[in-house]
Amino acid sequence: MESKVKLAGHPVHPMLIAFPLGLLSTAVVFDIIYLITGNVRWTEMAYYLIGAGVIGGIAAAVPGWMDWAAIPGGTRAKRVGLVHGVGNVIVLALYVLSWLLRRPDPAAPPTGAIVAALAGFVIVAGTGWLGGELVHRLSVGVDDGAHLDAPSSLSALPAAATTRVAGDRRASSQPAYAGIERRAGGSVR
Repeated sequence: MESKVKLAGHPVHPMLIAFPLGLLSTAVVFDIIYLITGNVRWTEMAYYLIGAGVIGGIAAAVPGWMDWAAIPGGTRAKRVGLVHGVGNVIVLALYVLSWLLRRPDPAAPPTGAIVAALAGFVIVAGTGWLGGELVHRLSVGVDDGAHLDAPSSLSALPAAATTRVAGDRRASSQPAYAGIERRAGGSVR
């Protein structure tokens, strides 16, 4: 299924996630540098990076939610997308908590602020993997002929190993990529 929110033919959600991911991850790196050096400039910068990253995360969530809402129900893609989205809401909540705890004195954040940011960083590794699973394995947002019930990329099965037919899982004869061939109505040589 193709993305519902596009810019110049490309899905917007994957374009936007680079900003919050980079900003929030860099804030954690700066916190670690602060813990090693004791230099408060690093935590001050982390405070501003978290603020910008949360705003970017909210901006990326809107087209992500719109794309998820368009995924057919009862598919693996819908379930993976739900866990991806809920996980990222938790990540944003942890970073908002970190930002609020730092707000009284960004140069001297309480331990809880750094722990919340680190927890968000750990969780986003998993939610990011799920986002990759949606795009690269299930082709959500990429192709109208997506395999919305492809098995996990952690399995040894190819993406076209199974498909949903009237609620049953059966073997599929559809190729792993059903792009231009499907659109052209036959084989392309």
